[in-house]
Amino acid sequence: TIMQEKAFGDAGNRVIIEEKLEGEEASLMAFCDSKNIVLMLVSQDHKQIFDNDEGPNTGGMGAYSPAPVMTEKIFISVKEKIFNNFVKGLAQENIDYRGVIYAGIMNTKDGPKVLEFNVRFGDPESQAVLPLLKTDLSKIILATIDRKLGDIKVEWEEKSCVCVVVASGGYPGKYEKGKEIFGLEKSAQLKDAIVFHAGTSVKEGKIVTSGGRVLGVTALDSNLKSAIDRAYQAVSLIKFEKMYYRKDIGKKGLKHVN
Repeated sequence: TIMQEKAFGDAGNRVIIEEKLEGEEASLMAFCDSKNIVLMLVSQDHKQIFDNDEGPNTGGMGAYSPAPVMTEKIFISVKEKIFNNFVKGLAQENIDYRGVIYAGIMNTKDGPKVLEFNVRFGDPESQAVLPLLKTDLSKIILATIDRKLGDIKVEWEEKSCVCVVVASGGYPGKYEKGKEIFGLEKSAQLKDAIVFHAGTSVKEGKIVTSGGRVLGVTALDSNLKSAIDRAYQAVSLIKFEKMYYRKDIGKKGLKHVN
C-alpha cells in the first residue's frame, strides 16, 4: 500500500530484499582515531512507538546503558569481527577517519549481526551512555583528533543510566507544534536527572515544542531499576499538551539482571 500510494515519492520505485534477522538488538558506539578504537558502554534503544515494541518505528523512544543483552563473549566478538575489521578496512582503503562510529547489532542464534553502521553518535543512545563517562569528553575528542586514543584511559561510572524520550502526540506521524512545556526546571533539579532538549524552541520567552521527539529525560542511579524509577519521576514533572512517552523504557534489561 505504501508503494502503491507513493507515500515516500520515488523512493519506493526500487526495493532491496534483505535477510530477516531475529534476536535482541543492542547498540555499541566507539571513538576512532583511524588506528585505535575505544569502545563505549553497550546500550539498548527502543525503536517502536508503543510499549512492548509495538507500532511503527521511530528515531528511538528511549535507551538505557549499560545493557546486559550483550554478554562479554558477544562483546569481544563484536569488537574483533566488526570494529577491528572496520579499522583494518580504513587502512586498506587509505581512509583517515577520526570520529565516532556507531553499530546497531542484533544478537542472533548465529552470532552478532550488523543492522546499521554509522559515523555519528546514536540518538537516544548517547543520552544514556555519555552521562556515565568519568573521563573528560573533551580530552577523548582531542585524543581522537590527534590520533592519540591509545595513550588515554577511558573510565566509566559503575551506575545505570536511562533516557526516556518525551514526544509530541501523533509522532511518528503528523503532530502539532508550539505547545508550551511546563516543569522543565523542576525535572532538571531532581538529583542525578538531566533533561536533554531536542524538538524544542523559544517563542515569546517560553519553551515550546517544535519537533516529534521533544525531550530526552535522563537519570542515573546505582542500578537499572532505580535509574528507571528516577527517569520516570523526572518525566512526571514535565507537562505539555498531547505529550506522549513509552512507559517501559529499560524494562527489557531487567530480565537479564533479576
